[in-house]
Amino acid sequence: MNQINDLRSALELLRNLPGQLAETDVPVDPMAELAGVYRYVGAGGTVMRPTKEGPAMIFNNIKGHPGARIAIGLLASRDRVAALFGCKPQQLSRTLLEAVEHPIPPVLTAKVPPCQQVVHLASDPDFDLRTLIPAPTNTPVDAGPYLTLGMCYATHPDTGESDVTIHRMCILGRDELSIFFTPGIRHIGAMALRAEELGRPLPISISIGVDPVIEISSCFEPPTTPLGFDELSIAGALRGEPVQMCRCLTVEEKAIANAEYVLEGEIIPGVRVTEDCNTHTGYAMPEFPGYTGPSSSECCLIKVKAVTHRENPIMQTCIGPSEEHVSMTGICTEASILAMAEKAMPGKLTNICCPSSGGGKYMAVLQFKKSVPSDEGRQRQAALLAFAAFSELKHVFLVDEDVDCFDMKDVFWAMSTRFQADQDVIAIPGVRCHPLDPSNDPGFSPSIRDHGIACKAIFDCTVPYDQKARFKRAEFLEVDPSRWLEKTAGSPQWQEVKACAQND
Repeated sequence: MNQINDLRSALELLRNLPGQLAETDVPVDPMAELAGVYRYVGAGGTVMRPTKEGPAMIFNNIKGHPGARIAIGLLASRDRVAALFGCKPQQLSRTLLEAVEHPIPPVLTAKVPPCQQVVHLASDPDFDLRTLIPAPTNTPVDAGPYLTLGMCYATHPDTGESDVTIHRMCILGRDELSIFFTPGIRHIGAMALRAEELGRPLPISISIGVDPVIEISSCFEPPTTPLGFDELSIAGALRGEPVQMCRCLTVEEKAIANAEYVLEGEIIPGVRVTEDCNTHTGYAMPEFPGYTGPSSSECCLIKVKAVTHRENPIMQTCIGPSEEHVSMTGICTEASILAMAEKAMPGKLTNICCPSSGGGKYMAVLQFKKSVPSDEGRQRQAALLAFAAFSELKHVFLVDEDVDCFDMKDVFWAMSTRFQADQDVIAIPGVRCHPLDPSNDPGFSPSIRDHGIACKAIFDCTVPYDQKARFKRAEFLEVDPSRWLEKTAGSPQWQEVKACAQND
């Protein structure tokens, strides 16, 4: 596999994989039109139908931004993520978990970094984020142009420990960004609050267009990566070498050296801004549940001091509810749950999938193996461990080892034939979940006491151990189908058959 260490080497790998990258020179407007195009090409996820899984895209002709390019959809396919990671799709969560357990910390490069080939200072009179950064909107009612794949890097003012996370950031003016922190979840939000208590700004760098393993690693959360754990060390482990960092030019912070763009700035203490202060649409942008949420009036303000970038930079973006979000958060969720289950009951949780329908956060399918009579009931304990490992999880489906947890058709088959609602639904009411789920609100149900609280549920679609013989699936003759399909070799249908046989 080509050695990947930045966005460009990742794109080069995809160019050599049939059907994984499309490129166009047709002019496109970044304001809603670009996302509107990709919605049909390959957004997937929780995007309103029709949508599908398709290739990543590069748009080479961006209206209003001469010479700019935008890449979208690199992570909008589990198969594509696996190719970028160098493993099979079913092994992604275990590959990530191994990297978490053997981290390689980032290092500071002594060389002039690629991300600083071109420098724009906010003190220059012609400096303007709105022209320097070809940031798109997802829909016509977005609050403004958003940075959706900015790797935010900051350092805790007390401990000196650094962290990387992704947040939605809206361009408000020539040198101002809003940044939204989900309450009580992400580490940089805690750093910003502590700096505010101390009455001082928090230096921050925002790296855009990086090695895709960084984008996925940055989405880990506690307890797998507690406050003080730098997720860049996970990306280092995945590549077998440390992530290269560089010193920022205008703030006391570091940035990812191979990034396409870097924004340097400070989170200003005691200031809160409204995302749609320019457009007054009342909306922010589409988030992973598939809804366009209301704009927040409690966003922190980033004052940008510089923008640096590579020569001929490539802006990277994503559609909020697309399969890219599922890949980034879902695979990390899978790895976190596997880690906890493996410690509590080694070998019982054989695989796990956080599918598109849950946006990578709300739903998990656990494949559990019952080997002895005493394993009965432990599958539900695994579900409770999953809720403990990932607080934003809302629904857990339990299936046996003969059910493909990555195929929701197979999961619903198990639900149809191995599940009785009066016995196999376990409701857990009154638990804190995620505020972006609009059903987690007292207005939706009087049983919910506060916004962000949910009734979590386990759907046990496993066969009772003492009845396994009654539920044995039909077994077919094992054959190599290639003899009968030689004339269609190379066709999409043949590729599907070949992949099915390889994954068996």
